[in-house]
Amino acid sequence: MEIFEDLNDIRDIEPTAVALGNFDGVHLGHQKLISEAVKCASERGLKSAVFTFSNHPRDLLPKSRKVKNILYKNEKAGIIGSLGVDYLFNVPFTRSIMTMEPIYFIDQILINTFNMKAAFCGFNYRFGLAAEGNPDILRNVGVDRGFSVYEMEPYKIKGNVVSSSLIRTLIASGQVEQCMTYMGRNYEIGGEVVVGNRLGRKLGFPTSNLVIDTSMVTPPNGVYVTYCDYNGVRYPSVTNVGNKPTIGHYNKNVETHIFDFDKELYGKKIIVEFLKKTRDEVKFDNVKDLSEQIVRDCREAKVYHEKLRQGE
Repeated sequence: MEIFEDLNDIRDIEPTAVALGNFDGVHLGHQKLISEAVKCASERGLKSAVFTFSNHPRDLLPKSRKVKNILYKNEKAGIIGSLGVDYLFNVPFTRSIMTMEPIYFIDQILINTFNMKAAFCGFNYRFGLAAEGNPDILRNVGVDRGFSVYEMEPYKIKGNVVSSSLIRTLIASGQVEQCMTYMGRNYEIGGEVVVGNRLGRKLGFPTSNLVIDTSMVTPPNGVYVTYCDYNGVRYPSVTNVGNKPTIGHYNKNVETHIFDFDKELYGKKIIVEFLKKTRDEVKFDNVKDLSEQIVRDCREAKVYHEKLRQGE
């Protein structure tokens, strides 16, 4: 997949079928829409493309609270690429784009820059000045300019419309076990392991620590059954998200204890997959009580992992 991060870098693109949207989270509804564009491109001899923004459009609105990201840029690109897309147009959302008249947006970006012959969008897709552009305008202009439009109706699972807002709510409320249902994968936090206070090691439960990125949506403080992915291997683990109130005041971080694992991971990259929240974070009276609770947390997580293993 070829990635473009600036509209000015796009030159002489072959005719395309373009999936339009922000695609934050690339959930199952997004994947369905993108797959339809890929299928159309294959059938019509076009190149498949995804047009999205590297920043959230709402971030430019006055008095709008900054939207938390679900995926890092490279993760988003990786998932989109795995769907068979030829081009990813991942460009900054600017005031110039925000204030374009809808028809000018279609002519200058979609037609002149992307050479678009087929557009794929969701029922709630909006674009252009005051978000006045919509699927109906796309269709009307398409009749004139010679491109087709596929509008996807609300994508529902278990009666719920799948959306990025729903995904954020599930993560922020600790309902991480539902992410697989709507995203097709577990919610993850990745990064480089940093040095912690080493208390876990002293208690017999060494942990790998990740710093929370405040630009990302994160689960609430508590204990979670997890997998830890390191060097291509997936290890059963248990994870605490929080501020370690029993031993002092710390910034929110992620501490993962990997079962039956003795490698040193400082400075290494890991990914923590969240499977289920088991309890809230608690401030204990002393370290002994904390240690005894960690034993119970590990036991509960191991039972959960064993049930998963037997289910496989």
